[in-house]
Amino acid sequence: MLADHAKICVRGGDGGSGCTSFRREKFVPKGGPDGGDGGRGADVVLVASLQVRDLARFLHKIHYTAQRGGHGSGAQRHGADGELLRVEVPVGTEVHTFDGELLADLATEGASVLVAAGGEGGRGNSRFQSSRHRAPGFAERGLPGQERWLNLTMKLLADVGLVGLPNAGKSSLLAALTRARPRIASYPFTTLEPNLGVLEAGERRLVLADIPGLVEGASTGVGLGHRFLAHIERTAVLVYVIDASEGAEAVASALATVRAELEAFAPRLIDRPGVVALSKCDLVDEETEGQTAAAVSRDGAAGMTVVPISSASGRGLSDLVAAVAAALPEQVSSRPEPAAAPVLRPVRDRASSFTVERDGDVFRVFGATLERLVAKADLANEEAVAYLQQVMEHAGVSDALRRAGAQPGDTVLIGENEFEFS
Repeated sequence: MLADHAKICVRGGDGGSGCTSFRREKFVPKGGPDGGDGGRGADVVLVASLQVRDLARFLHKIHYTAQRGGHGSGAQRHGADGELLRVEVPVGTEVHTFDGELLADLATEGASVLVAAGGEGGRGNSRFQSSRHRAPGFAERGLPGQERWLNLTMKLLADVGLVGLPNAGKSSLLAALTRARPRIASYPFTTLEPNLGVLEAGERRLVLADIPGLVEGASTGVGLGHRFLAHIERTAVLVYVIDASEGAEAVASALATVRAELEAFAPRLIDRPGVVALSKCDLVDEETEGQTAAAVSRDGAAGMTVVPISSASGRGLSDLVAAVAAALPEQVSSRPEPAAAPVLRPVRDRASSFTVERDGDVFRVFGATLERLVAKADLANEEAVAYLQQVMEHAGVSDALRRAGAQPGDTVLIGENEFEFS
C-alpha cells in the first residue's frame, strides 16, 4: 500500500556546555580562566528527494534526533557543532504541525525546510572574565534542542489525473496509454492505491495518475477515494473516465457525481481543465455511443471535450491524447512554485527588553534574552547565581517586579525556572 500520511517527532541537538577551567602551567603564576565554549546542537532539515517513493519509512521510524554539540574543554578548546541531520521525504510532501499550520510544501526536488533548531552552546568561564571579575568559577549550560511533532502528507505530482467511479476503466486506460501495469479486475475498488504512468504526447512526457474510484460521499470519508482526493490537487488536467456501457442517463449521473465530490473537497478543482473519456465504447453500438456523447456534452461536460474510447481495442486513444495535450497548459500551473528561502537575520534582543505579568501572587517575566540566560545558568553554582542576579539587577528586573507589586516571598517565573522574590 502507498503510505501517503505519517506522523514523526523531530528534535534538534542539545547545545554543549561551556567548561570551567584555569591554566595550570609551570612558571605561569597568573594563568587565569581558559574554559572553552560548548558547540551548537545540530538542526533537523526535511529535504524533498525523488529517490524516496512514499512515506513508508516513517511508519517504522518515528523519532529523529540531531547530533548534540560537543562540550567545551580547557585551553580554550571549544566543543564541535553538531552535524546537520537531513531527513529525505518524497517530492510533493506537505509538512504540518499538529495544530494544522503548514510549515512547508516540498513540491520540487531539493526543496528543504528546517523543522527543529539545535540548542545554543554554553559559554566557558573565560568569557566571563573582566577587570572586576578576574577568576570566574562558573560556565553556562547548553540549551536543549527544539522538539516538535509533525504531520507529513504526500501528494503525488502528476500532469494528468484519471478520475471516475469504481470500475469505470481508469486502470485499463492507464495500462493502454503507458507501460504501467496496474491491477485490473471486473469488480469495484480493484485499485487500492494511486498508480503512475508516463505518456509520450509529441515532444512532451506527461505523468498520468490513476486515482482510486470515487463514490458519492467520498469527500466526507465514504468508500476508498477520500484517502486519495488530495493527490488530485497536484494535477493540471483531469480526465473524467465514465463507463459508457450503462446508457446516457447513467453516464451523465456518474459525471455529475464525480464533479460534485471534487467540488466538495476543493472547489478550485472544478475550474481545472478537463476531458471526458467515455470508456468501454466497444460494448455499445455507434448509435448509442453518439447519443451518449451528445447527452454528456449537453448536460454535464461544461465545455470539456468528450472522447469515446476503448482501452481494449485502442479506438479513440490517439484522440484522447490529443485532447489532453490541448487542454494541458504550456507551463503546469497546478504545482506550487517553490517559495523563496527566507532570509533569517538575528534580532538584537537585550536583557533589558522584558515584560512582567502578574497572576495573583505569581509574577512571570517574559524576555527572550533573559529567559535564555536563566536557562543556561548553572543554578547549583553560587558564583553563577550571583552573576545572574547582577545581570537581572542591571536590567531592572527587581525594580520592575516591585512596581508590579511583588512582595518578599512571592513566586517569580522566568522561563521554566521558579524563584522566590526577596
